[in-house]
Amino acid sequence: MTITSAMPKAVERKRRTRTKRVSSLPAIKLSDLLPSHIDLRDPLQAVLVCPSCTTWCPITGTPGKIQKLVPHHTGKAGEADAIRCRSSNRLIDFDVTITGWYQALTDASTEASSRQATTVLPKAFSPATDRTLRARAQRTPAGRTADWNTALRNVVATDAMRRSVPAGDAPAEAPAVPLTPLHPQRSAR
Repeated sequence: MTITSAMPKAVERKRRTRTKRVSSLPAIKLSDLLPSHIDLRDPLQAVLVCPSCTTWCPITGTPGKIQKLVPHHTGKAGEADAIRCRSSNRLIDFDVTITGWYQALTDASTEASSRQATTVLPKAFSPATDRTLRARAQRTPAGRTADWNTALRNVVATDAMRRSVPAGDAPAEAPAVPLTPLHPQRSAR
């Protein structure tokens, strides 16, 4: 097939959604947003966090006269129902310069990094706890075995004293213990 001048030619499509509709909500001022919620590194592809649904949205018409948010949905793609965000096509008021935004972003990150702790200090021990921990650290297996042997000797001596029976059939200051079992008799009726 040969190409002739009578054949239709494909027209290049617009790359971004262009619509004359504008949201009735007031314009978003960039100075009211946090510097971390705006990305102006590439001014022709500027994006910001939508104040209504907190998703990152591109800004259309950046080189032109009217800048506004791209029409977008509130839910995640493919998971939730396609509900249009109420801030779609909302005007953007560029009241911040790119250098001013970059300076505010740098200041915010410097302030945030200064708030973070750099070193974690250990909790101070009481003197008794310190002595106990040091003694545990210095103990060896041989020292532990010697401690158990000392405790074992004390346990054996205590058990032997418990098994010993006093001399005589009764304690010194108590009545005698009966040696024959008592069987109470029932009274006859």
